[in-house]
Amino acid sequence: MDLIFGRTFWKACSSTMAASGLQTFITPYRAEDSEKLVLQMKNGLSSLRYRPAEHKRLQAVIDAERLECDLIGQKVQKTCCAAKATTESSLLRQHRQVWSRECPRLQKAKQQAEDALQDFLEKIEPNSANTGLFSLQEYELSLMREREGFRRATMEPVQQLRDELRLRLYEGLQQPPSEHLGHLEAVKMQIKTMRNHQEVIIAQLHEEQQDTEEEIGSLYLQKYFCSSSDILVNFDKVPREVLDADCPYPELKESLIQAFQSMSESYRSRLQSLQEQLQNTDRFCGWCSDDHHLFQFVESMYTQEIPRHRALCMDMLQRLFPGKTRQELVEHERLWDSQRFTLTQLKVVTQQWQRDLEELLARALATLQEAKDAHLKELQLHRDRRHQQEICLHLREKLQQWRAQQEEVAKLEAAVAARQQEEEKVKLKREKEKEDAVRMQHKEKVRQFYLTQLKRREALERREEERLAALRSVMEEQARRDRQRVQLRADMLLRRQEERGELELERQREEQARQNRLEALKKQVEVVAEADPVRMTANTKAWSSRVLDKEYQKPLYSLNTYTDTQARLLIFCLKDYKNYLCDYFLQVLHL
Repeated sequence: MDLIFGRTFWKACSSTMAASGLQTFITPYRAEDSEKLVLQMKNGLSSLRYRPAEHKRLQAVIDAERLECDLIGQKVQKTCCAAKATTESSLLRQHRQVWSRECPRLQKAKQQAEDALQDFLEKIEPNSANTGLFSLQEYELSLMREREGFRRATMEPVQQLRDELRLRLYEGLQQPPSEHLGHLEAVKMQIKTMRNHQEVIIAQLHEEQQDTEEEIGSLYLQKYFCSSSDILVNFDKVPREVLDADCPYPELKESLIQAFQSMSESYRSRLQSLQEQLQNTDRFCGWCSDDHHLFQFVESMYTQEIPRHRALCMDMLQRLFPGKTRQELVEHERLWDSQRFTLTQLKVVTQQWQRDLEELLARALATLQEAKDAHLKELQLHRDRRHQQEICLHLREKLQQWRAQQEEVAKLEAAVAARQQEEEKVKLKREKEKEDAVRMQHKEKVRQFYLTQLKRREALERREEERLAALRSVMEEQARRDRQRVQLRADMLLRRQEERGELELERQREEQARQNRLEALKKQVEVVAEADPVRMTANTKAWSSRVLDKEYQKPLYSLNTYTDTQARLLIFCLKDYKNYLCDYFLQVLHL
């Protein structure tokens, strides 16, 4: 920020000096111009050629630059928050996918265990020998009743309170604000009371859990569970088949016993070294048992088939153990991998010892059987002492050769195990280096992303300013046109009103003329008749015209008006002028 402030200050100073014409003050120094320079410095601000700097304007420019920098910082912070929220949502979605795949498996395992326990309890028959086992069914029923009572006492009140609070909040929204605020305070107090009650219940459950764990621990059930680190092997024990074997050659039997002891000694040293490694490390790798078991469960849940399983596993561990740093989690993972590798080696060495013991026992029994057969043959055939010594020598050489082979195999297996351990360390180191490289790449990508966003934002601001200027010019032009159109419409409206007034006067004059014509026509067709009694009693002309054929169609009276044919022609003419059914047309028809 200070660097930006300094650059802005010097930029403003240079622009002010350029505008004020002070660039001529900076002149190259020469010896003969020293007096001129002294005079210029003496004149100082009183000279008419120089003007003081505008500090207020410079301060305004600096404040504007600072405000712009603050806005840019806020936008960068918003972008960082948005990126962090996107990453967080992506991680949570991947965690939900992993858990959605793991949850059915756990539910299935739980259901299988419950079914197996239920089958076991159903198979128990009541008798005097297993009264304790038979009481498990009653204990299960009592637990179910306690669980149902606990649910009614804790869960149902919470659900009822939730429904009641929803209804009260809905009713409170329709009340005035003052009453609604008081209503909200009452709701908050009720929620706080219920929360305190739930905390007391959770504390009681936690105490009951601790008491139950202590009670189970006091039963000393650990002795019935043998872990991989408690593998006990009796290396000093020689098979009873070899010790009780009836061998006619004591040296052969002694050599076989020594072979068993030598093999046991080689495996004893390897197992002791592995057990010492296990004893040097804590069973739970320095954590408490619950945290270590939770760590193991998370490690088993994020298998290698899941993409980015290591990153997801580490993120979940950091969420579950917020009080532990990433370095502590990595160190615990390393210790757990080392302990698991040591346990695997211990199991492999034990299996190898059992396999070699079985092979050596089979070979020893075969050798003893061969010795017995040889001795029987010697007794039967009465062979000499030399042949017996040759057989013993041959067997001894064979046994030594096999012993050498076994020792070589043991050395090779130890070398392979050491090489595997070294490869595991190299693999862990390579993974760590790869993670560091990926982290650096991510940091570089984030920096490039921030630079790209900054450039894009600057380009967008320039485009918006240009667009704003264009829109302002268009709006000014549109306003000018609108004013012209409004004036034009006002003039047209005035002209239309004047024309409408003239048309109304013309229509009134035509109406008056039409009324005058109607009065004249009425006077023309008006009938004027004198009193005639004879005519009143005589036949009418219409009655007399009934007997006249030639005057059958003659009208009764001759009226000066339009005939049917003339009216029809008038209708056709009006239709041609497209004035059909207008007011004037109806008035003409009525006339």
